Amino acid sequence: MVLKLEHVTKRFGDFTAVNDLSITIPENEMFGFLGANGAGKTTTFRMILGLLDSSEGKITWDGKPINYSTSHLVGYLPEERGLYPKLKVSDQIVYLARLRGVSKSEAVSELKYWLEKFKVPEYENKKVEELSKGNQQKIQFIAAVIHKPKLLILDEPFSGLDPVNVEMLKEAVLSLKLKGTTIVFSSHQMHHVEEMCEHLCIMHKGAPIVHGSLKEIKRAFGKKNLVIHSDFPLDFLKKYPGVVKAKSTTEGIHLQINGESVAEKILKEIVNQGFIRKFDLEEPSLNDIFIEKVGDSYE
Repeated sequence: MVLKLEHVTKRFGDFTAVNDLSITIPENEMFGFLGANGAGKTTTFRMILGLLDSSEGKITWDGKPINYSTSHLVGYLPEERGLYPKLKVSDQIVYLARLRGVSKSEAVSELKYWLEKFKVPEYENKKVEELSKGNQQKIQFIAAVIHKPKLLILDEPFSGLDPVNVEMLKEAVLSLKLKGTTIVFSSHQMHHVEEMCEHLCIMHKGAPIVHGSLKEIKRAFGKKNLVIHSDFPLDFLKKYPGVVKAKSTTEGIHLQINGESVAEKILKEIVNQGFIRKFDLEEPSLNDIFIEKVGDSYE
């Protein structure tokens, strides 16, 4: 059940929203799409879902085109919420599950399972409009997974949620992956993708600028981050050979360096100068990679 996009392009008149995108998403993977607003993530999802036709290229799942005949195998959490505010949660979820071919009794028991998991069993008979934004998001998530899809597409699933709800939703997503669901999600918050995805694609102005496995992307980037906290001034390191970027902090300095050998030399240089509280060599973050490739930061 591999999801494959081959040379997919989508144009709206003169505007190219997605430009020559080719990626393969393996079965039972969690795949992250990164990019600023307007990078083409949602348009890509709508093409995968068959809601939009691509202008060029093809999208297949398990070697077959995705269309209405496969829609019962796919779950979708849109960025824009789409629940009926006046309907009770149970009526709404059962209705949506029935559209996907799930029996009423199965839908009710699945709903109860998820409400328990999200620690909100009392919401079953509440109207959607009576719930907070975070809890509406949980109901929207349940609507996307009630029919146990094989492929789950989540568009900015964590936006606008408080940290407790983010963790709860992350846990739910990871539990589905363990049961064999292929999950594709977009975010412009790097740390979520970094934490959860093995493979990713960074998009910029409709084009993929980096894609592949997270480990390989970090390895290929070549640079590392070095964090030093000390009781003596470290500003002289800003001009040290092999230091690409430097930022002073209240406790010390953050350096981006060209490799481990540079860290070794710096340690020899400072080890006799006073007390070093922290000397930490870290992998580059996705944010570092994005800034280098795209040229600006957004969080």
